Amino acid sequence: MGWLADETGLDRNTANHVALTPLSHLRRAADVFAGQDALVYGTTRRTYAEYAQRVTRLASSLVAHGVASGDVVATLLPNIPAHAEAHFAVPACGAVLNAINIRLDVDTVAYILGHGAAKLVLVDTALLALAEAACAALDNPPVIVEVADTEAGFAPSGRHIEYEAFLDAGDPQFSWIMPQDEWESIALNYTSGTTGRPKGVVYHHRGAYLSTLSQPISWRMTLFPRYLTIVPMFHCNAWCHPWMMPALGGCIICLRDVTAAGIYHAISVEKATHFGGAPIVLQTIITARPEDRLPFDHTVEVFTAGAPPPAAVLAAIEPLGFNVTQVYGLTETYGPATECLWHDGFDSLRGDDRADVKARTGVLMPFMEDVSVIQPDTMTPVARDGVALGEIVHRGNGVMKGYYKNPQATADAFRNGYFHSGDIAFWHADGYIKIADRAKDIIISGGENVSSVEVEGVLMKHPAVGLAAVVAKPDEKWGEVPCACIEVKADAQVSEQDLITFCRERLAGFKTPKLVVFMELPKTATGKIQKGDLREYVRAL
Repeated sequence: MGWLADETGLDRNTANHVALTPLSHLRRAADVFAGQDALVYGTTRRTYAEYAQRVTRLASSLVAHGVASGDVVATLLPNIPAHAEAHFAVPACGAVLNAINIRLDVDTVAYILGHGAAKLVLVDTALLALAEAACAALDNPPVIVEVADTEAGFAPSGRHIEYEAFLDAGDPQFSWIMPQDEWESIALNYTSGTTGRPKGVVYHHRGAYLSTLSQPISWRMTLFPRYLTIVPMFHCNAWCHPWMMPALGGCIICLRDVTAAGIYHAISVEKATHFGGAPIVLQTIITARPEDRLPFDHTVEVFTAGAPPPAAVLAAIEPLGFNVTQVYGLTETYGPATECLWHDGFDSLRGDDRADVKARTGVLMPFMEDVSVIQPDTMTPVARDGVALGEIVHRGNGVMKGYYKNPQATADAFRNGYFHSGDIAFWHADGYIKIADRAKDIIISGGENVSSVEVEGVLMKHPAVGLAAVVAKPDEKWGEVPCACIEVKADAQVSEQDLITFCRERLAGFKTPKLVVFMELPKTATGKIQKGDLREYVRAL
């Protein structure tokens, strides 16, 4: 189908077919936008010509230190220029980027480094202790390259080769290794999913490229946006935004620490026009102290995800000069895959009605082929009546290759030809999706995924705990926080603070329960804990 009767000589060749890759965006920008701002961070200012040359040197130096095509290069970095540079340099040497969540504990970081078999890891000075402890647990640890963030006041430790020296040793004439097949892997991102151990989500060049051309349409971007990095680059590669900005000649404004003062400075002084972030970021802006606020005279476009922003938050932030768009996606979909697309029919809405529409999960973005709400057993779409519940499923170029070294999990996720999100939703009559509940065991706290199974496993190690169930408790600041429901062993004694301290010593801070409730856990006749009942109970606390 679709072939002409005679296609003699109409073959693919190097003149008419090139593998899609976001690397092309920076190669073009280095020429077309050579003198434009590419990166801004404190007193650091880099043009696209300078940005591309640093990427070239870094790619060359990685190769010189033994990184070969298909190897994994990891990062433990905040949102600083080196992290943006790594997003291009690692694939430009044929390797795969593994940006690791800097908030994880030593054991989990060690697991990720080992599972991905990272050859080298770029580490911020402030995270050296974490990286060194994780590497010490491995038989074949990666080489550590230290990134000393002098803008933030960090001097090199002297224990490892330093990033700028590593970069200086690179060849400025190095030829980037472009993918020959757009199905080649560009990134490996770990997500906790529904199990305690994280799963490695593999991205291909094609999906990353198409996301970078789709999101500007959804975000109504024109040339030369000034993008503020709030979404961590270790979260779905900051939703592919570092790869996207060169296509538009845009400037990345790096923000190491997300504070109200930092956000207002970026908007007022650096003229930031766009940023993405969880609803907690919106709350940070709303509750900013008077001395942290600075004036600005343009509307800032915001993508928010992780949890629908409460009506009160939207009502408070939009008059301050922000236009908020709800987006939804997963690590498995390169970040945002749906958007609450605004249209003229919504313009007359006010108050709660407007906020209710703004909080919808929305419709599929242009690079997705299909995003539907279906009955998973029959794969039939649910009625678009705003009531019938089903599972959100995805199909298209914006879906991962699969889970690294986990064919069974990949097959389960892709059953019946769709990616199954595990998220429960309903459909409005106008085709807009609205999430009714997240996957039952996942808690979204400040934009971070928390596996209840993992937290329960830690709690069950405490000698006084008989049974543990962890569920989400709504929280104005974080969206959701983990709440631990505990059955204490007979004749044992333990306090709420005892268990919180116990968890904090073994888990990342965002995974630690913020509330502990002692109770007899509700169970089915077969002994299964009824988490639905617990969620209702906790919501009422």
